[in-house]
Amino acid sequence: GLYNPETFTVEDARSKVYGLKGMGGDAVAETFRDRRERQVKRGKTVAEIIEERIDWMKMPIRKADGEMRPRLESWENTASHLRRFIGSKLGRKIAADVTRGDIQALSDDIVAGRHSGKPSVSNARHMRKAASGMFRWALRREYITANPCSDLEPLDPEHPRTRVLSEDEIRIFWHGLDRDDLMASWDRRTRLALKLELVTMLRTAELLGAHRSELIDLDGEQPRLDVPLKRVKKRRVIQQPLPSLAVEIVKEALKGNNKDFVFASPLDNKPMRRKAMADALRGDKRKGKVRTPGICQLLGLKPFTPHDLRRTAATLAGDLGFDDAWIAKCLDHAASKKGEQIVPTVTGKVYNHSKRMKEKRAVLDGVAAELRRIIAEPAPEVSAKADLRLVA
Repeated sequence: GLYNPETFTVEDARSKVYGLKGMGGDAVAETFRDRRERQVKRGKTVAEIIEERIDWMKMPIRKADGEMRPRLESWENTASHLRRFIGSKLGRKIAADVTRGDIQALSDDIVAGRHSGKPSVSNARHMRKAASGMFRWALRREYITANPCSDLEPLDPEHPRTRVLSEDEIRIFWHGLDRDDLMASWDRRTRLALKLELVTMLRTAELLGAHRSELIDLDGEQPRLDVPLKRVKKRRVIQQPLPSLAVEIVKEALKGNNKDFVFASPLDNKPMRRKAMADALRGDKRKGKVRTPGICQLLGLKPFTPHDLRRTAATLAGDLGFDDAWIAKCLDHAASKKGEQIVPTVTGKVYNHSKRMKEKRAVLDGVAAELRRIIAEPAPEVSAKADLRLVA
């Protein structure tokens, strides 16, 4: 090969040869095999590493409750971010050649709307999180020599959503869900699930997967829904009291339902899709055109999401004067404050395993009573708006 005779003489070459001979043939072969393996590893494309990472994330392992579930249970969301954002832009590039500038440029494109057509700081944040996790994983496997996601320019802060339904909107929404003529495109159980989220403050996944066996004492004095940890965001069991209004909704959902799930899919004996409630609220769009109007549009309401129903219920509870710590318990949030007394984190994590059922039931019963007061009044505007839309 090429060499500089001033810095690498025949004697230098001879001494290296003697050194290799001293290692023995097997050792020399092993050295070259290791070198070839490193070259193969560092020759992988981003697309190849993305698929390996997804296979690793979705591999079933035994969890704390004894069940076999994917290593990362939210792997589908992460896989979507990897494929949509990173794979589509950098998929063909050798992973070891990806630089911090490549990730920064992709992040800037997403924020500016040059990647998917819609500016989104949230999508850029999701992309960065998925990319950072993947490249850290690849670094440990020697596919790359440095993580290109380190020291990126900070993203602009995201402003939290504050959408809360007013009393008039709650009234229009609740009565509108009962309009079978107007809501013909949306399954009755989907509409009941939306009502139940407002009454119980449960998250969509916690609520839609409800199994008959998780309903406790439905006809008794202390009805509740026990949500197993595999459906809970924080992976801890939730025991959510069911006020009388929630019990009425659940019983209607079970009526004529011989399936295992309270909100079973109309197609099979499985819970309905996680996005069913969100899709019902916003409608069905294809290529920017509305194919099926959503509930918000049909009722003339400013768009909102299922999560906004949780926020609305929590706001009602706050307006009724309930302690923030009690409301946080209903929302399955970690409460660090009760009144003016700061509760040490270790107390909540290690020592206090009480479900505070008494406090939670008081809050949810209070919210249900307030909702009954609100919906007791008719919503004549719904009928007028609905008739106009039907005529149109």
